[in-house]
Amino acid sequence: MKQTKKLVLSAFFMALGIVLPFLTGQIQQIGSMLLPMHIPVLLCGFICGWPYGLVVGLLTPLLRSFMFGMPPIMPTAVAMAVELAVYGLVTGILYSKLPKKIPYIYVSLLGAMIAGRVAWGIVSIALYGFMGNRFSMAIFLSGAFLNAIPGIILQIILIPAIIIALRKARVLNDYEDTEKNSQHH
Repeated sequence: MKQTKKLVLSAFFMALGIVLPFLTGQIQQIGSMLLPMHIPVLLCGFICGWPYGLVVGLLTPLLRSFMFGMPPIMPTAVAMAVELAVYGLVTGILYSKLPKKIPYIYVSLLGAMIAGRVAWGIVSIALYGFMGNRFSMAIFLSGAFLNAIPGIILQIILIPAIIIALRKARVLNDYEDTEKNSQHH
């Protein structure tokens, strides 16, 4: 994929990450639990690669915080910026290195989701400590997993489906590479 196309797609994913929370915020009970900024960042890592996923992940929550005041910059947006940067980085790296078979889409996604949540926890410990607050294991488990269950389920269903659809539509170059390799074997 050409660099210009990756830049345009990255800008699209960043814009989507800024706008999606407005849409999911309309769903009172679970709007924020759907983790709307996570989806475009994870897709960016898969589609554009780790450098783009990392930058989009890093900038999206910070830009949204500066533009709309949500999420609050400290500690939420800063911790999210690290979490999402790790999502974009890890999906991009794992997806590029692993075989282009469907189970590895899930491996890349789950690896990124775990790594991002761990990074969020580590940064949150530091930020909350710096602010004079305690960040406990209960807060970590609640924020990283329990309150995130609807978003985690949505990501596990939606992201692989989108990547598989893009591959079948021959939008992603790796699909063509996989097809060529399987024909030669």
